[in-house]
Amino acid sequence: MTKLGRIADFPVRRVLSSYGQPVSSSTRPVTVLEKSDVLPALFGVWDDLDTLLSTISEAELLTTQTELPGWHVRDVVAHIIGTELMLKGEPVPEADMDVSELDHVHNPIGVMNECWNRSMAGLSSAELLEKFRAVTDDRRATLTAMSDEEWNTPTMTPAGQDSLGRFMRIRTFDSWMHEQDIRESVARVASDAALQKPEARLALDEIETMMGFVVAKRGGAPDGSRVEIQLTGPMARTIRVAVDGRAAVVPDFGGAEPTTVIRMDGWQFTRLCGGRPLGAVRSVAIEYEGDAEVGQRIVENLGYVI
Repeated sequence: MTKLGRIADFPVRRVLSSYGQPVSSSTRPVTVLEKSDVLPALFGVWDDLDTLLSTISEAELLTTQTELPGWHVRDVVAHIIGTELMLKGEPVPEADMDVSELDHVHNPIGVMNECWNRSMAGLSSAELLEKFRAVTDDRRATLTAMSDEEWNTPTMTPAGQDSLGRFMRIRTFDSWMHEQDIRESVARVASDAALQKPEARLALDEIETMMGFVVAKRGGAPDGSRVEIQLTGPMARTIRVAVDGRAAVVPDFGGAEPTTVIRMDGWQFTRLCGGRPLGAVRSVAIEYEGDAEVGQRIVENLGYVI
């Protein structure tokens, strides 16, 4: 067995095979989300990806580098397929080399992704699209048939223990981000109307839940900070984080003024949160009010995705 095989067995298979599986009861509350809100958004991303991939040539698929280190467009598609196959219960495949030594692989998650990607390296663009359609069709049926009890069952997710519904919102976020990666790479950028669709809203909802951690832990906002992130453009919204012993996303500051205001395009905000560079198709301007030093530090540390 190769070194890769040992890595894939432990800890990758042990940890990742638990994703989406029920866990023992816990006092930790889970996020309760409506299936009728999450599933149409998730399925909408898959529909948009299907339409997008149908326009991409074999050459674009194989040779176009994305903003994700080491990944061409085909690798992004294979990653989406592989994750859904894993959630179906299929084991992580072995690879033909020690992918842990690749420059862009830094952790067990990266090893798992490369195993899936290399397992599909020989597929043509038509075969890859067919595989994408097959696995997403299967997942649609499974998720649609799921009872509310199953939907709200505590499970392991990439964000720790939470409901299966939260996991599917994370899948919406991840799939939507990768749709944007592909669009940026092949110059088929999303329209303003597309960025107002439910899938974009849910992706931003998922990002918003992490802003307490990002602002205080990664951005180092001191105790007493009131940080207001004003997103502009088609993904406009305002996110407020209060740091008072611990950081939390809040609906308002109780009449107090923010100590720091960050103002930027909403789509560009999602790029930075996902560890991507700013895109060229929307405004790259970032404005600060109040404690600009704190604001700049937060923006420099927005990337929280593994």
